[in-house]
Amino acid sequence: MDKTSGLVDLRSDTVTKPTPSMREAMARAEVGDDVLGDDPTVKELESETASILGKEAALFTPSGTMANQVAIRSQTEPGDEILVEANAHIYYYEGGAPAVLSGVMCRCLAGQRGLFSGADLVAALRPVDVHFPRTRLVCLENTHNRGGGKVWPVEAVREVAAAARQHNLQLHLDGARLWNASVTSGISEREYAAPFDTVSVCFSKGLGAPVGSALVGSKSLIDRARRFRKMLGGGMRQAGVIAAGALFALRHHRARLAEDHANARRLASGLAEIEGLEVAPADVESNMVRFNVRVMPAQGLAERLRARGVLVLPVGRDTIRAVTNLMVSAEGIDAAVEAISASLK
Repeated sequence: MDKTSGLVDLRSDTVTKPTPSMREAMARAEVGDDVLGDDPTVKELESETASILGKEAALFTPSGTMANQVAIRSQTEPGDEILVEANAHIYYYEGGAPAVLSGVMCRCLAGQRGLFSGADLVAALRPVDVHFPRTRLVCLENTHNRGGGKVWPVEAVREVAAAARQHNLQLHLDGARLWNASVTSGISEREYAAPFDTVSVCFSKGLGAPVGSALVGSKSLIDRARRFRKMLGGGMRQAGVIAAGALFALRHHRARLAEDHANARRLASGLAEIEGLEVAPADVESNMVRFNVRVMPAQGLAERLRARGVLVLPVGRDTIRAVTNLMVSAEGIDAAVEAISASLK
């Protein structure tokens, strides 16, 4: 439960607010003009992020959407095709940006909770022919948002990566919640990132920073990406103020994601006892819980819950997503379960 508002906000892990210690770090941040390469805090954040992910360089961006789209633009040309899972954030939630910003087509693969196989990838490849777009880039998402926080097993990642390399394809990972995947699986972010040419990561979701993501890759690729960031309006000036929040989150909030995962399991177990709901606790692998409402529209339940101080996000006529986060304690989870039970009576 958020001590400042009294709400239990489970709409997303983007609702987190900076902690007092994070605000202090932001207030005392050294700054400069980042576009001119003079902001020491941004440079420190980029260097540390690249090191954690085992890449040569990193680029700080205002949002995960920009990081993903700069990655696509940096590795494709207009008229190319990219392969994505049908419910990928890049395809579903980024405003048609691949078509508008990079001039590329999305070829959607039917996955299982966001995962697909190397064989699925190969089956989707087009013959080399002047009639067809050229397939250039494969994009994965880990954890997978619309897959309910599904974590890619590292063996499955390697299988898809091997198939992509056999066909000379580039690889991008939308790792907005890669930190969560690493905590769940015990696989380091560096190991997960190893097969990919580029990886995007977010600081403003589970890690709790107020703003920012990063794109990592080789130095030459990130140099190219920096130009496209500028082109898209992502060049910032004294950005060290927000980079300091991201740097604090990176250093202090990664391990605590295990608390969010435990709270998600606690929530799913509680919901499983409520008549009128359908939830699969075994499917909860990170900080997301999706459940179906069988006795009223999801929107109606969300409105009743708001009146009781619990915020959730309807993602379908009968489906609700709840995301545990830095602002919600175990006590808040218990309060949410009680409110949901009462609202259905």
